This record gives sequence, structure tokens and C-alpha cells, in this order.
Amino acid sequence: MLTIYGVYRSRASRNYWMAGELGIPFRSVPVVQARRLIDPLSETAPINTQSPAYLAINPRGMIPAIEDNGLVLAESLANNLYLARKHGGPLAAANAAEEAEILDWTLWAATEIEPHAVKIVLAYDAEPNGPARGRAIVDAAAQALDTRFGMLERRLSQHAYIVGDRFTVADLNLAEVFRYAQSQTALFDRHPGIKAWIGRCQARAAFREMMTVREAEPA
Repeated sequence: MLTIYGVYRSRASRNYWMAGELGIPFRSVPVVQARRLIDPLSETAPINTQSPAYLAINPRGMIPAIEDNGLVLAESLANNLYLARKHGGPLAAANAAEEAEILDWTLWAATEIEPHAVKIVLAYDAEPNGPARGRAIVDAAAQALDTRFGMLERRLSQHAYIVGDRFTVADLNLAEVFRYAQSQTALFDRHPGIKAWIGRCQARAAFREMMTVREAEPA
């Protein structure tokens, strides 16, 4: 059985959503971020990214990680690419060209979107009431994303989904990366194709089920 290590309030959400889309059974092992704990190495601390037991599974000390029949992978987007390839179906590539496109867009999101989008999340986590410094970080990140959003906007002006005109792992991976910036409503309003696309992705039952569990977890 697939094992997913990580709480839902982390990048593990991507893997939980993917498992739900595929309809595959999985075991969830909650592992929290060490930064959320006063003393992550305390004997009473929950298993976390600094726990020796978890580091034995994922020496990188990050979440998520997945384990599947002895195979351990520790990058959330790559985990989803693996699961799509293994289980097939409409979320997976239909041919080599689609597989290349899925990988291309996933790497683009990881390198061009996520570094800026995650700054928005971290700024709000650190300063939820939006003091000047946090607002400046968010504004700069949104400005950096504006041009990059335009690249996907052009793609979605001709297609309902990113690859193959159907919902694939590319959409799931990108939707989870773009979700980090969704607090910036003006940014999405300037790119209506992206706004409509992420709405379609997040209307899926597996996403809603994942988010229900995520929102029930302690912040």
C-alpha cells in the first residue's frame, strides 16, 4: 500500500489529492514541520521533520515523502508524476509527447512560479495582519508572478486544461503551486483564463475531499 508521510497542511496535500483522484488506497502518517514546534527533539514531540524516525525514511528532512513497495520518493511534484505513470488512466500521459509536456509544465511551475508564490504564503504566515514589510514582500512576489501568469494564460486561452484537453497530473501539480498565490485576487482577475482553470480544478471531488481534511487540521 502507498504510504504518504506528511500533514495535509503542507506540500503533502498534492499527494493526498493525487491519491484521491486515482482512487487508490493509502496510509497517512502525519509528520509535522519541525519549525512549528518549540522543541522538535523533545521526547513528547510529535513525529516531525527532525525526528530520527522520519529522517531514517527521508534524510532530506522535508515533507512529504511517499513509500510504495519499497520505493521512497521525497519531492511532492515528482511523487505525483510517478503515481500517474504507475496507475495510468486519464491523469497520466497518453504518449511520449504528452509525458514531455507534463514534465515541462511541472518543472516550469516548480522553478518559475513556486519560488515567488511561496513568499506570499510565508509572508502571511509570519505577519497575518499585513504590516508594511509583509505587504512589500507580497506585492513584489505578485509583481514577479504577473508576467509568468501570462505564459499560462496564453496556453489556457486555447485549451481548457494544460495538456491533452483533459484534466491531467499537470493540472493537479500546477493548481497546487498556483494555490499559494490565490490570496492575490487582483492577480487572478488579470488572468481570467487561469482563474477559470483553477476553479475547474478545485471543483473536483478529490480536491474538495482533500481540503476538508486539510482545513480540519490544526493551523
